[in-house]
Amino acid sequence: MDEATKENETGKTALFWEKGDNGDVRCTLCPRSCNVNPGETGACGARKNIDGKLVSLNYGLMCAAIDPIEKKPLFHWRPGSRILSLGTFGCNLFCPFCQNAHLSRAVTGSGLEKAAPEDVLSLVCDAGIDSAAFTYNEPSVWFEFVLETSRLLKSHGVASVLVTNGFISPDPLEILLQTTDALNIDLKGFSDETYSRLGGSLEPVLRTIFTALSKNLHVEITHLVVPGINDSLEEFEAMIHWVKEMSQGIPLHISRYFPAHGWDRPPTPLQDIKLRMDIASRHLDFVYSGNMRGSNNTFCPKCGEITVVRSPLYEIKVLTGPDGQCPSCKTPMGIVMR
Repeated sequence: MDEATKENETGKTALFWEKGDNGDVRCTLCPRSCNVNPGETGACGARKNIDGKLVSLNYGLMCAAIDPIEKKPLFHWRPGSRILSLGTFGCNLFCPFCQNAHLSRAVTGSGLEKAAPEDVLSLVCDAGIDSAAFTYNEPSVWFEFVLETSRLLKSHGVASVLVTNGFISPDPLEILLQTTDALNIDLKGFSDETYSRLGGSLEPVLRTIFTALSKNLHVEITHLVVPGINDSLEEFEAMIHWVKEMSQGIPLHISRYFPAHGWDRPPTPLQDIKLRMDIASRHLDFVYSGNMRGSNNTFCPKCGEITVVRSPLYEIKVLTGPDGQCPSCKTPMGIVMR
């Protein structure tokens, strides 16, 4: 175990857990409700029972980069801006196709930098940007650091973004959303059968989407089409109808899978992505392709006028008005400018 992780073992007490009868604890952060015996970690790999106390092993351990906001992906939130991306180790789902398994399935913080929330604020200020995203791994298992950092950022006018699988319990979700401005939620399928292959369940993810929308936060959804995992068209169509019930204007990113981690099926056929985009576009106003070459421009759903021009190299031209409305017919587009 590296020195930074060792230090954390005696450091930050985790939130959301209950004491057991024999030195064990029950973590209540996510729907797994792991029972963690002394000396063991929960399924996420980031929370450990040390002497009958649950400790966050990844608190303050991070990697960071500055990205175009479109890489999150967020297409309708501050388009053309840059954002500080932060990640650590640990995840509460077990996707065999994970693109960031070197972080999500890491057992220590090896290679990560030790940092405090104030360091994140300094990074943002030094870069001259005004938003930060918790991404790369699942931010909910980094709960304590994400919460403290986003609170500090908010007090200095810096926005926080969660790029999340949405698999979190209601109480911690409510608290985390108080300092969150925008989310991209990965809706991996639309059945418990699909989610069981990933070690989770569907209902908590749908609840996260519903809750974030009910608080008027900006929400976009990503759906990665993985052959052999979630490629049922019937399930996809049911998902689209549910998303439409939530809001016809939610931006949906349909992404193409490529072999990664423990899944070696060939990449998602292009025609499968196109078919799903055609289906989704019949019901939703804003449907985009991910992990594929293409412009992914935004068009007004009412008059068809182009409102945001996007090149594959993240060259962005925003044509909307200051309130994100269509420049031609003034229809609100749900695009958050600032």
